[in-house]
Amino acid sequence: MSDSVNIPEEGIAKDDILEAMRGYREGDADWKAGRTWSLVYYAGEEHYDLLKEAYTMFMSANGLNPMAFKSLKRMEAEVVRMTAGMLHGDEEVVGTMTSGGTESILMAVKAARERAGFLQKWPMRPEIVAPRTIHPAFSKAAHYFGAKMRYVELDEDYRVDVDALEKAIGPRTMLVAASAPQYPHGMVDPIEEIAQITRKKGVPFHVDACFGGFMLPWVEKLGYDVPVFDFRIDGVTSMSADVHKYGYAAKGASVVLYRDMSYLKHQFFVETEFPGGIYASPTMAGTRPGGAIAAAWAAMRSLGEDGYMELAKGAMDAKGELVEGIEALDALEILGSKHATVVCFRSKDPGVDTYALADQLQERGWAFDRQQKPASLHCTVNAHNASVIGEFLADLEEAVEHVRAHPELSSEGDAAMYGMMAKIPVRSAVKMSVRKVMEEMYGKNAAEPDLGSITGDEDSDWMLQLVGRYGDRVLDVLDEVDNVRKRVTRMILG
Repeated sequence: MSDSVNIPEEGIAKDDILEAMRGYREGDADWKAGRTWSLVYYAGEEHYDLLKEAYTMFMSANGLNPMAFKSLKRMEAEVVRMTAGMLHGDEEVVGTMTSGGTESILMAVKAARERAGFLQKWPMRPEIVAPRTIHPAFSKAAHYFGAKMRYVELDEDYRVDVDALEKAIGPRTMLVAASAPQYPHGMVDPIEEIAQITRKKGVPFHVDACFGGFMLPWVEKLGYDVPVFDFRIDGVTSMSADVHKYGYAAKGASVVLYRDMSYLKHQFFVETEFPGGIYASPTMAGTRPGGAIAAAWAAMRSLGEDGYMELAKGAMDAKGELVEGIEALDALEILGSKHATVVCFRSKDPGVDTYALADQLQERGWAFDRQQKPASLHCTVNAHNASVIGEFLADLEEAVEHVRAHPELSSEGDAAMYGMMAKIPVRSAVKMSVRKVMEEMYGKNAAEPDLGSITGDEDSDWMLQLVGRYGDRVLDVLDEVDNVRKRVTRMILG
C-alpha cells in the first residue's frame, strides 16, 4: 500500500497538498471551457466566486440543529418558498432542502409510503407507477423502502403512454411519478393528463423536475412551448427541483415540495427514547452541510428572475444552434429534445456506429452521456456551452466521416463494450457485471473506473465472456431465450 493512502506521520505543507490536488484533476473534464455537456452548471466566474464565498462562510455550520443555526433554517425556508413560488405553488405548499435530486426523490417516495400506511392503504408490497424514462433514483427508493417499480413504456414522442399508465395503476399503487423533463430525451411527460387520472383514482402524483425545475419556468416565459407541469395542475401532490443544476448553486442542493403539510409530515423522522436526547430529522441526512444551504440561497438571491432569464435564453440559443448543426449532417437525427435544454441524437446511417462516434468525440476532449434503448448521445446545454458550439459541430462532422471510413471502430474501444451491453437481453447479467466494476472502484485496492474490465478477466460474468468471445452468435441465442421467457410469462399470466 502506498504512502498516499495512509495518514502521514507528519502533516504535509499546504502548497504541496494543493499541488497534488491540482495534479489529480488534470484528467478531469474541462467544464469551465464548455467541453462538458452534463454534470456541471456554470453561470460565470463572478457567480462562481460568490458561491465559494457563501459556502465558505457557513462551511462549518450544521443544519441538523435549527435552534443552534437559525440562519440556516431561515435561508432554507426562503429557498423553499422561492422555489415554490417559481413552480406556482400557493401558500400551503411546503418542503425541505435536500442534498440532491436523489435524496429529494427518496423523501417523496418515503412520504408516500408512510402516508399509505397512515391511511390504512398499506399493501403487501406497494408499487410506484412511472415511465420507463423516470430517473433511476425512483428504482433506488423502491429498493430501499420495500416497494416495486411498475414501468410504463413511451409513445412515439418519447413521452409516457398515458393509456398504458392508467392501466398500470392498481390497488397497490402508492405513488405515480412522471418527469419534467425526462433526462434521456428532454421531453416533458403529459402531466395534466396524468393528473386527471391520479385525481380520479386518489393516488399521489410526484413530478420529478430535478432536471428542469429551475429551467422550464424561464423557458416558458421566453415564449417557448412548454407543457404545464407544476402546481398549477390540480393533482400534482409533490415535486422535486435541483438548485445545483439550473439553479446554478453549489453541489449538494435540491428542494422537495409538497402540496401541503398532510404530505410533508410523513417525510419526518423522530426518535424520542435516545439517551442523548430527542432526535428529529426532516430528511435522510443527520448532519446537513450549511455551506450548501447558504450557497443555494445566495445563488437565487443574486441571479434573480432577470439573471435566470438571461441564462435560460443563452442555453436555448445554444441548443438551437446545436440542433441546427446536427440536423445538417445527413448521418444523424435528433430524438425528442423539444421541451428543454437537452439535445439527444444518434446515427441513422448504418455505416456510422453511434458508440464509435462517441469514442471519436471523447478522443477530441468532449464529455457527454452515452445512452441506450435506443443507442444515442446526450448533451445537456448550458449558456456557457455557446462559445464552443462551432468547435463541437466541426469535431462532430469530422468524427462522422472518420467512423464512416473506418467501420472496424464499432468493434473496438468503448464502442464495442457499450454496443454489446446494450444488446444483451438478459439484463441481470449486465447489472451483475456493472456491480463488479463498482466493487473494483470501492474495494480495498480502489481503482479508477474501467468499464472495459467487465469482459476482460477470468472472473467476469460468464455470459459477457461468451458474448465477448463469440459475438453475434451468442446474442442471437440470448434473444431467442428471452423470447421464450416472454412467451412463457404471457402463458402463465394469461
